[in-house]
Amino acid sequence: MTTLDPRSLLYRQLDPAEAQAIARDTLARCDDGELYLQFIAAETFAFDDGRLKTADYSRDAGFGLRGVSGEMTGFAHANEISAAAIRRAGETLQLLDPAKGQPAPPPRLNNRHLYTDASPLDLIPFAQKVALLETIDAAARARDPRVAQVSASLSASWSVVEIVRADGFVATDVRPLVRLNVSIVAEQNGRRETGSFGMGGRRLYDDLFAPETWNRAIDTALAQALTNLESVAAPAGEMTVLLGPGWPGVLLHEAVGHGLEGDFNRKGTSAFSGRIGERVGAPGVTVVDDGSIAARRGSLSIDDEGTPTQETVLIEDGILKGYMQDRLNARLMGVAPTGNGRRESYAHAPMPRMTNTFMKGGNDDPAELLSRMKSGIFAKSFGGGQVDIVSGKFVFSCTEAYLVENGKLGAPIKGATLIGDGPTVLTRVQGIGNDMALDEGVGVCGKGGQSVPAGVGQPTLLVAGLTVGGTA
Repeated sequence: MTTLDPRSLLYRQLDPAEAQAIARDTLARCDDGELYLQFIAAETFAFDDGRLKTADYSRDAGFGLRGVSGEMTGFAHANEISAAAIRRAGETLQLLDPAKGQPAPPPRLNNRHLYTDASPLDLIPFAQKVALLETIDAAARARDPRVAQVSASLSASWSVVEIVRADGFVATDVRPLVRLNVSIVAEQNGRRETGSFGMGGRRLYDDLFAPETWNRAIDTALAQALTNLESVAAPAGEMTVLLGPGWPGVLLHEAVGHGLEGDFNRKGTSAFSGRIGERVGAPGVTVVDDGSIAARRGSLSIDDEGTPTQETVLIEDGILKGYMQDRLNARLMGVAPTGNGRRESYAHAPMPRMTNTFMKGGNDDPAELLSRMKSGIFAKSFGGGQVDIVSGKFVFSCTEAYLVENGKLGAPIKGATLIGDGPTVLTRVQGIGNDMALDEGVGVCGKGGQSVPAGVGQPTLLVAGLTVGGTA
């Protein structure tokens, strides 16, 4: 375990007491705001086509100074942590109108740690990381003669953040993050298809180096590639769709989750604006955002404003209960922040963002849900998609899907896309499995030009009347 004091990385040129004094001076005219200090180290290894293609390592440190007055926000940042640089940034906040009300109260203090403070970058030698990818490449190629190409990547980051407020509040969080990805191209009779699998979370590399872990990644990616070699053209039209558990929750994340973030609802631009207490989903549909699950990719001990994360019930039994809130939108809407104020880095201002967003499980047996279907498709895994955040309209491509005929899985299909809008999908849920699962830890969420790690999940879902764009 590392013995380095993470705070020392932030205060090599700035005394902690001086940081608090600067925050007090520069934010004196504001309702709210903070000095956000960050150090981050990151590495990426990529093995492709039988050789190491990438071995990157980077370090960065800087600050973001944000002041909020009413609905106005002033923000400045620099990749230099020094008193002089922060005071220069503070000049930006002089452009804000002086606060007229009482300053917003600080977040409640929190000593909870959802992940280790140790750095995953330091505990395993460089050569061992490369050797793992070489081993994965060789093992995947030995699995099946149809394996034509293997790509494997390993990445990690270690971020230390400190939040300093004018009222004396100070909070520190040390955030590890690791990820392993395996992609396999299989070839048969001149046809090539791809399968992929990834996993990770806020932990160390240890479990990713365990043979049972990376072998599972190989087996899952290979099985998907070989399945797709047998795929037939996807049908098109409106039909019943069975969505698998776990990663297919990315559809819920994009099509519904963004519309439940506080900023869109405060501004009245979401399909869910002003609908608290109304039915927005079928009975049994319960959707939560929970950033407090230990070691998950989307989890945070505190958000990027210092608010402890929590389970926030968004939809309960089909009824809209609330939104995900950062401090600014919560204050303007007269509600409490929910621990969803997130930013990509010190160079970005926070905004309301999802952490781990998922639908809770129901009581239905997934096999029974399949047996209900006369015809349709079973979507087991998704790839990319496009979403209109405001309306929830989406187009998602399936990376592994099957025909369903008379309650049984049929041939795998290729080229299927799901088309619809999130609010409508919620009302068309006809069955909720008892097999809720979170994804394996690979999600990345984009909003407003910022990307943050996020988690998704759901049980098996039976949905009627989804439009399938096919190739048949």
